[in-house]
Amino acid sequence: LNQAALEQSLNEIVRRHEALRTTFSIVDNQPVQVIAPSLSLSVRMVDLAHLPESEQATKASRLFTEETRQSFDLSRGPLIRTLLLRLSEDKNVLLVTMHHIISDAWTYEVFSRELHALYEAYCEGQPSPLEELPIQYADFAVWQRQWLTGEVLEKQLEYWRQQLAGAPAVLDLPLDKARPPVQSFRGASQSLTLSEELTESLKALSQQEGTTLFMTLLAAFKTLLHRYTSQDDIVVGSSIAGRNRAETEGLIGFFINTLVLRTDMSGNPTFRELLGRVREVALGAYEHQDLPFEKLVEELQPERDMSRNPLFQVTFQLVNVTKSVDDVLESTAESIEDDSDPSDLSLDIERGTAIFDLAFDMYEGDDGLSAEVEYSTDLFEDATITYMLRHFESLLENIVANPSGRIASLPFISTEEQQQVLVEWNDTGASYPQSSSIHEAFEFQVERTPDAVAIISPDAQLTYRELNKRANQLAGYLRKRGVGPEVLVGICLPRSVEMIVGLLGILKAGGAYVPLDPAYPKQRLAMILKDTAAAVLVTEEGMRGELPEHGASVVSIDGDREEIGRESVENVESGVGGENLAYIIYTSGSTGTPKGVMGLHRGALNRFFWMWETYPFEAGEICCQKTSLNFVDSVWEIFGPLLSGVRVAIIPDIVLKDPYRLMQMLAANRVTRIVLVPSLLRVILENEDLQSKLPKLKYWTTSGEALSIDLFDQFQKSMPDAILINLYGSSEVAADATGFDASERKKLANVPIGRPIANTEVYILDENFQPVLWWTGTSSLWGEWISRSRCVGIGSSWER
Repeated sequence: LNQAALEQSLNEIVRRHEALRTTFSIVDNQPVQVIAPSLSLSVRMVDLAHLPESEQATKASRLFTEETRQSFDLSRGPLIRTLLLRLSEDKNVLLVTMHHIISDAWTYEVFSRELHALYEAYCEGQPSPLEELPIQYADFAVWQRQWLTGEVLEKQLEYWRQQLAGAPAVLDLPLDKARPPVQSFRGASQSLTLSEELTESLKALSQQEGTTLFMTLLAAFKTLLHRYTSQDDIVVGSSIAGRNRAETEGLIGFFINTLVLRTDMSGNPTFRELLGRVREVALGAYEHQDLPFEKLVEELQPERDMSRNPLFQVTFQLVNVTKSVDDVLESTAESIEDDSDPSDLSLDIERGTAIFDLAFDMYEGDDGLSAEVEYSTDLFEDATITYMLRHFESLLENIVANPSGRIASLPFISTEEQQQVLVEWNDTGASYPQSSSIHEAFEFQVERTPDAVAIISPDAQLTYRELNKRANQLAGYLRKRGVGPEVLVGICLPRSVEMIVGLLGILKAGGAYVPLDPAYPKQRLAMILKDTAAAVLVTEEGMRGELPEHGASVVSIDGDREEIGRESVENVESGVGGENLAYIIYTSGSTGTPKGVMGLHRGALNRFFWMWETYPFEAGEICCQKTSLNFVDSVWEIFGPLLSGVRVAIIPDIVLKDPYRLMQMLAANRVTRIVLVPSLLRVILENEDLQSKLPKLKYWTTSGEALSIDLFDQFQKSMPDAILINLYGSSEVAADATGFDASERKKLANVPIGRPIANTEVYILDENFQPVLWWTGTSSLWGEWISRSRCVGIGSSWER
């Protein structure tokens, strides 16, 4: 390397271009451009020739990364730095770092071309072959200020006002992590090279459809974003060179402008149709490209948010790469010394920054197309971006294969991914007594722990043997009233020991219980009784007056106590199994008319066995029952522990309504597990020193409502030693379909709903019933994205 010629070449470029001699000072609270009359660069050289080749690349990468992360002083300058690494006598690597305020991608080409020409001339002792520049960057800036005023400015502004009216402020991509309140701009990048065959096919499609390659790639990228988000209004930013005048083509400087490209994705168009929409938007933007993006933001005044960029958070661009610095240095070396062999040095240079959530850059070179994604590491895991690149490549392949395909059905998921999500992650088969019934499982537990306490309440207590005897007597009495398999029996009792006796008695008689919450309006109770045509109603004397008119035969737990007590205490042969009804629970009716959901014995048993296998009960555990029978969570609260020999503490309604008394009762009964809705969890977490007040309460299960991230974080702070289990499902699918163990203590963007429980299959679908994927790199978090999709399908092997 002729280092003197190299320095001479660099300084000639600095002399030629005022932008490289520019700094920015503050005068009267305004930034002012200051151009130094002269500036001399000296190339800093680091000698690595003494290191083995294997260490040279590592050292070079580290030095380059440090160099790129070193900040500039805009007021003092210079805003260009050089670093030369000497690897051997005939092998050197040069890094040139410029601040973006004085350079852009086009600058890279100008700089490389001039460096090549000047270095070659100076090595041969010749003068500069370059002509003097007709104008400087400052001349352009002055002209732009004078031209972009009045009618010209208003025409530009009016186009963008109309184009962006009502545009969504946020592209709602599912995130791996919670968005921080203020952007840190920490980032990383990944790349992908497309095959030459795919590149040529994309070019051919673009030519066939009368679009540019950029438009075709942009349409494909927006299709991917549409499939990820289900949004029909997709807005991305895209850079444009901004050099639409001949005088600017040879200048170094920041000419680039950012265009906001908004596309209507609605109506599930074919890709060809979408290409037409993208083409129209792009051409309109090019025609009005002279309005600086900063001026546009100032005019539209979008709501500013320190956590994200205004107008768009994702960018896309296509860069034409004609010659790299490596090519320049290699061709120069070869032109000077024919027998030289400047082998490539593979360098891993990571800037570690990201201006946007995602910056998707395509590069068109002699070897075809490549893609590089710069992404915020505050938001995305590395594995997510890896899969995104794969999805984009797969989508491009399917687009060129079928450009007439509709965007909602163009495949982008590989066969391997489909196999993993549709088959492997749904391989949840597990054994359980599916031919048995809830009460048979209870009877088996009675044989194992007859003298253990089964139920306690403020005024009563029953052992397993005592509870079983009383339930058997009620079952015998109900059998004489006509209760048998599939017979519906209403139950209207306050939360008490008698209520548990009533439920078991109905099941042992072979019937299916229909909860009638005494707190519900008579109108709703009347609707349930009419809809089910319940033949028998179990209640107590004090409740008779609270019930609407009905035609059911009434069995009073206290009024008929003497007759019930004369029945046998032996187990009753119910004649039912796993396929029979266990209960009918009515939905709230928030989406229309309330529906009675018929729960089978084996559906409940499957849920019990999954929980027992995943979170086994330990000796001395105590659960509590506090949920209305009209909610399916009550099934797990009551029978989950009773079928495992675990004590259940009954919490009366009056206690449940008083958070202070509830805390006292949980502590007094040494409750170890609780099932509750997030709204109740929030109330409990308002207590100070919760961990010390409820030291025994290890397992907290939430369901029935979405668990917010702030509540999740609050729980982790208040109960650091406890386990939070987030369950998801609905009454229509035997309640719980997925589960997520939040004990991982991981920082999340949303609280996952987890993965399928045993013998359950879960599929994430979009509005067009196509599989939806969003990867976090770990399958355990897969369920997080179910809550982000617009349509969820859940099936089970025990109730299709």
